[in-house]
Amino acid sequence: MPQPVGVSIPLSLPRRLMCDYLHFARQIPSVPVQRRMQLGEVVSARAATGLRPSWCSIFTKAYAFVTAATPSLRRSYLSFPRPHLYEHPCNVASIAIGRKFGDEDAVFMGHIRRPEALSLAEIDHRLRRFKDQPLETIGDFRRILLMNRFPRPLRRLLWWIGLNVWGRKRAAFMGTSGITVYAGLGAASLHPLSLLTTTLNYGVIEPDGCVDVRITYDHRVLDGATIARALAELERVLTHEILAELRYLPTASAA
Repeated sequence: MPQPVGVSIPLSLPRRLMCDYLHFARQIPSVPVQRRMQLGEVVSARAATGLRPSWCSIFTKAYAFVTAATPSLRRSYLSFPRPHLYEHPCNVASIAIGRKFGDEDAVFMGHIRRPEALSLAEIDHRLRRFKDQPLETIGDFRRILLMNRFPRPLRRLLWWIGLNVWGRKRAAFMGTSGITVYAGLGAASLHPLSLLTTTLNYGVIEPDGCVDVRITYDHRVLDGATIARALAELERVLTHEILAELRYLPTASAA
């Protein structure tokens, strides 16, 4: 009886993206910092509103408050023409979005500019658009697919230029901070690799509101104490500003 033979599968466009992304991300000395948060009141307030914004929307806005108030969290490391830091004037949140590309599960990066200035409902709407609209109708996704049609040497050159040469363009096309989560699938990443200076992720939120929240940071740009303070401030924002908006949502929905 003949032995089964494997098949050679060429890299799809999303797989090319991930290979290029990780090629550069593994060069970054990143460190994760974790804080266990108590978000029981936030869980209750979210459950009481009919709009039920996603947890990703809630954390996106809360972390945007923190990065807006902490300029060092909006900095990035650039190596050309000499090693230096660039500080972007505003937040650009880069959110990992799971999509289907043909028959394949793929990850794309959707960007939201100044999420701290948007309502939770608006952030939730934009995230749903990233999830549901055709790929070709979303500019961020179109650019990703276009670039990954280029030969690998050209792609790697473009990635290097984007990461190391022009800080303003780097922030516009890659974001200033990242969010990547799959708590909805009952799991969490302990140390996600990222090109960004800080990347937020969180685990499964327990019924009593306890949750492990992590920020992975580029140690060339920041130190651990800054991230520890950022996590403490994130919990404060979640239990004050975000909680207040969630409690307002049922009234706004009824109106």
